[in-house]
Amino acid sequence: MNKLTAFFDKAGNRLILFLILVVGLLAARSMFGSDYFIMHDDLQMMRQLTMEKCFRDGQIPCRWSPDMGYGFGYPLFNFYPPLPYLVGQIFRILGFAFMTTVKLTFAFSLILSGFTMYLLARRFFGKLGGFVSAVFYVWAPYRAVDVFVRGAMNEGWVFVFMPLILLFSYLLITEDVKQKFKNIVFLSLSYAALFLTHNLIVVIFTPFFVLWSLIWIIKKKQPKMILWLIVSGVWALGMAAFFTIPAFFENSLVHFENLASDYFEYFAHYVSLKQLLLSRFWGDGPSVFGTNDEMAFPVGHFHWILSLTVLIFSLIRIIKKRKIDTLGTVIIFSVLTGWFGAFMTHQRSSPIWFAIPYLKYVQFPWRFLTIVVLGLSLSAGGLVSLINNFSKDRNIFLKFTTRIFSLVLVIPLMIAVIIWNFGFFKPVRMGPTSDEERFSGEAWRIQQGAGIRDYLPLTADDDPDIQRKDLVDVMSGGVSIAGVKEGTYWALLEADSENEAVIRINTMFFPNWRVFYKEGSTSREIPVFIPDEENWGRIWINLPAGKHLVYLQLFNTPIRTYSNILSLISAAILIGLFLYSHLKTKCHF
Repeated sequence: MNKLTAFFDKAGNRLILFLILVVGLLAARSMFGSDYFIMHDDLQMMRQLTMEKCFRDGQIPCRWSPDMGYGFGYPLFNFYPPLPYLVGQIFRILGFAFMTTVKLTFAFSLILSGFTMYLLARRFFGKLGGFVSAVFYVWAPYRAVDVFVRGAMNEGWVFVFMPLILLFSYLLITEDVKQKFKNIVFLSLSYAALFLTHNLIVVIFTPFFVLWSLIWIIKKKQPKMILWLIVSGVWALGMAAFFTIPAFFENSLVHFENLASDYFEYFAHYVSLKQLLLSRFWGDGPSVFGTNDEMAFPVGHFHWILSLTVLIFSLIRIIKKRKIDTLGTVIIFSVLTGWFGAFMTHQRSSPIWFAIPYLKYVQFPWRFLTIVVLGLSLSAGGLVSLINNFSKDRNIFLKFTTRIFSLVLVIPLMIAVIIWNFGFFKPVRMGPTSDEERFSGEAWRIQQGAGIRDYLPLTADDDPDIQRKDLVDVMSGGVSIAGVKEGTYWALLEADSENEAVIRINTMFFPNWRVFYKEGSTSREIPVFIPDEENWGRIWINLPAGKHLVYLQLFNTPIRTYSNILSLISAAILIGLFLYSHLKTKCHF
């Protein structure tokens, strides 16, 4: 009997996993055609190209993007989280075009998020409840905004990791001590992945994670788990250190204020209750001041209505039982988290935004819809548990009837959610394109200049407005330049001058660009300077007379070097402990 039960349990689990795959593929269906789509952040192919060039050139981790900033260079991945583009590089290695790679990376963010939400929700609501939460999670309207309107690759991928962080922190606190190492590892990996995916969502999500952890620590009376949660957090930060630490400590090297000024001032992007709860408007225009946005910000009608329904029935159940059990705790936490996230998108939350100055770098209050989607989608699965709980401790016939009722209710509900939101999950505008078209002509020029003010080096007073032509301009002195070669973080050239010359290297200075020259067997460093009239922060040098081999390279700062080492040590510890655990288990048997 036990074997038969286990068989059907596995079969049911596999069926649901297959259905989640189908649901994810259906949501991502537009990504599998031949056309490309218009999106706000139309730099996805350029970023993937940069990542590939870095890999081929041995610039690992990738920090400098030579093609961006109109070809004058740009420290993109020193500040912009790289993980989705590392995933995309897998598709490139498999031979997919850049256009297809971008679409597949978007598609996988939708599909994988369904599986990770299922793993979390199944823990509390069973397989059917987990399936409900997964469908709600994938088909939340804001997910369509992120992918098909904004083209927000990194934000799309945070949905994969948030459920895993909640799951493994819960398991770490509540499971047997024998599972502690496994849960610490997976929690650390999940949080490291979030660090490497989206800086701002880490800021938004972490307070909710801390509250979630404290609830279970108090409920399960496990204060010692605080230490292990800290260990997991430190380990996660260590693995992500190569990016996270330089991104934080070196933001003074760029015009970081551009990320919270002009269009990006948060108070211009609050959302109204009508936009959140009632409107069916859909468009791919911008977010603007007031309520005349040409972009939609819906919570989802099924999402918010079902969350209130589940909350009411959960509270009734709690009153009857006179205690808050695990089911009630998860439902209350997830519903209140979702609705607090919705509150943070509204102008009424202004006092909180004023009180926490760093929140201004979130830029758009409607980014809290990521928390709304997480909370309300998780709570949706509680419907199944509440229905099934009605038959607990009752006769077999009532239990069977209740489970049939769950299926009869859930199946139409899932179909209704998909049909109601189906029209959102496709690009507003599409058209044919190719890698060749995107990486040439006017399209290439636009991509080179897009986003130039986001991380403009501090040495530049203004951003370049023309494409770079040559690597070197001779500013004074008779000097001939030949044999120019360039990589992603280095350049090499031959210079022949009868007199001392001043040359300008058309790369924006960013610490630590250094220049050397070699004459015969002697190699010396040339001091770099930026004259007052140089508005674009390009590198200038005084070149001595003679024939020289001139070499310039972007070296790591001490912060970048130590961060790289910290990540290597953290990864080595992970691999070492994994091998030790594997060998220990093998020897035991």
